[in-house]
Amino acid sequence: MDQLTKIKELVTPILQEEDILLYDVKWHTEGKNRILQISIMRKDGSMDIDTCAEMSEKISVKLDEEDLIASEYFLEVCSPGAERELRSDEEIQHAVGEYVYVKLKNPKNGLDEVKGDLTAYENGIVYINYMAKAVKKKAEIEKENISLIRLSVRI
Repeated sequence: MDQLTKIKELVTPILQEEDILLYDVKWHTEGKNRILQISIMRKDGSMDIDTCAEMSEKISVKLDEEDLIASEYFLEVCSPGAERELRSDEEIQHAVGEYVYVKLKNPKNGLDEVKGDLTAYENGIVYINYMAKAVKKKAEIEKENISLIRLSVRI
């Protein structure tokens, strides 16, 4: 079992006690600093800085107790963000009604990307209502043709 998997198993029960979901665990570097980034959110997709700070304290204590990480690092507990990627069927289904960005692998009807309202996700097909030159349009995109789908901020 790799280190990130062990960390996920360690922090998940801490988050579950507070009814918080683990979105992702990853390492990244900034300059010479090694950072363990743990992204968390509530079931409705929201998160606030006070909860991140509280979870950071609890997770930090547990990581220190278990001593899984030999080298020096910084812990960052954060929200996955307003434009987080939708990585599974469940996440896509949960985002129905939200504004999304979709990048296609193969262009369809002249589109290689689309931003719009996710109206449904059924049988592997994403249904999106979008605007093209002030005209309302609908797109049906097979999940296999999606290289990226994420929430998007409406401008």
